[in-house]
Amino acid sequence: MNKFFAITLLVAALALAACATPPAAQPTSAPPTAAPAAQPTSAPAAQPTTAPAAEPVTLTIESWRNDDIKIWQDQIIPAFEKSHPGIKVQFQPSAPTEYNAALNTKLEGGTAGDLITCRPFDNSLTLYQKGYLAKLNDLKGMSDFSDVAKSAWITDDGKDAFCVPMASVIHGFIYNQEAFDKLGLKVPTTEAEFFQVLDAIKKDGTYTPLVMGTADQWEAATMGFQNIGPNYWKGEEGRNALIKGTAKFTDAPYIETWAELAKWKDYLPAGFEAIKYPDAQSYFALGKGAIYPAGSWDITTFNDQAKFKFNAFKPPVPNAGDQCYISDHTDIALGMNSKSKNPEAAKAFLEWVATPEFAEIYSNALPGFFTLQNAKVDLKDPVAKEFVSWRDQCKSTIRNSYQILSRGDPNLENELWRLSAGVINGTITPEEAGKEAQAGLDKWYKPQ
Repeated sequence: MNKFFAITLLVAALALAACATPPAAQPTSAPPTAAPAAQPTSAPAAQPTTAPAAEPVTLTIESWRNDDIKIWQDQIIPAFEKSHPGIKVQFQPSAPTEYNAALNTKLEGGTAGDLITCRPFDNSLTLYQKGYLAKLNDLKGMSDFSDVAKSAWITDDGKDAFCVPMASVIHGFIYNQEAFDKLGLKVPTTEAEFFQVLDAIKKDGTYTPLVMGTADQWEAATMGFQNIGPNYWKGEEGRNALIKGTAKFTDAPYIETWAELAKWKDYLPAGFEAIKYPDAQSYFALGKGAIYPAGSWDITTFNDQAKFKFNAFKPPVPNAGDQCYISDHTDIALGMNSKSKNPEAAKAFLEWVATPEFAEIYSNALPGFFTLQNAKVDLKDPVAKEFVSWRDQCKSTIRNSYQILSRGDPNLENELWRLSAGVINGTITPEEAGKEAQAGLDKWYKPQ
C-alpha cells in the first residue's frame, strides 16, 4: 500500500509540472497584431522617399534710409525675389541719426543683418578694418563701377573694396522755369552770365535771386563751396593734390571759389544768416525765389511741394570754353556682414545690386539718387535726367573733404562748413578762410 501511494504522488507531481511550463514554441520575434502587409497602399510608409523642399533663406538689410522703406518693400525687394525664389529679403532701417551707433552695437553683439548699408568713406572703412564687412574684390559686377564710384568704399591703398556702390548725388542749381520764362532769362553757362542773371532778377524785384541760408552752415559748404569749387580746382586733379600735399587751401583755386561765394550775399533773402535748410526749401517751393543752390536729392522735395515747373543747370564755369566739373558725390552703398549666416545668398543679392536692373529701379524710385554703374539708365524724371546728363559733358569728382582729410582734429569737413558760411556772411575774407582751413589741416595731417 505504501508503494502504491508513492507512485500516485509522483504521477500527480509530474502532471502539475507539465502545466506550469511556458510555451516553448512561441517565436522570439512575434509580428505585431497589424502586420505592415495589411497596411493600405496609401499609408505614409509606402510613400516615395523624396527630400522635402528647402525653406527659403531670409536676408536682413540694415540701413539708415527709413524714408525708403516703402520703395524697398513695394519695388526693389519684389523684383529681386521674382528672379531669386529661394531668397527672401527684409529691409529693417534705423533712424538716420541712430544708425551708426545701433549698427555698431549689433555688429559687436553678433545680431546685425546680413547686408549693411554703407555710408561713404571713414565710417564704412572703420567697419571693414574691424572685420565686420567682407571683402568684395571678386564679386561679380564690381568691374562695372569706375574708380571714382568705388573710392568711397575702398581701402586707402585701393586694393580692397568692401561695399557695392549704389548711388551718388549731383550738385548744381535748380531754377524756377516760370520765373526765367517770365523775365526772358537764359540758363547761364559762365560765372559772368550767372551774375548777369542774378542782377536781372534782382532788378525786376519779383523774385529773390538766390535762395539759401547759412544758419545750418553745411549748406554753405555743400551747395556752395563743393558745388562751384570743382570748376576751379579741376575736380579729381585738385582733390588728389590736397591729399598728396602738393596743393594747399591757400592756393588760388580755393581763394577764387570763396571769392565767388562772397558775392552771393547780395542776392540771398533778407536775414539769410538765420534761415535754416528746411526754411530755404519751403521758401523756394512757394515760388518766392528764382535759383536754388541744390543737391539732386532736393528733386523729390520740390516734386512734392512746388506748384511751378522747375529745372536745373550745372555750375557755370569761370570762363567760356573751360572744361566743366561736377560734384557727383558717392553717397550710399551696400556691403555684406562678414559674419552673415547666409553668405551665398547675401552675395547673390549684392551681385544683383550691381546689375542694370537694380540701377534702373533704384534711380527711378528715388529721383536725384543716381546709379554709379557705367551702364546707362533710362530715367523718367525730367529734372533727374538733366542732372545726370552732365556726366556726359563734365568730369566727375567728389567732395574734397571726405576722403582721408577729415580724420583729424580739427575736422576739415566741419571747418569748411564754418568758413564757407563765414565768407558768405561777410565775417571772414576768402584769404582768411584759406589760411584757417590749411592751418587746421597742418595741425594733424602730414602727407607722405
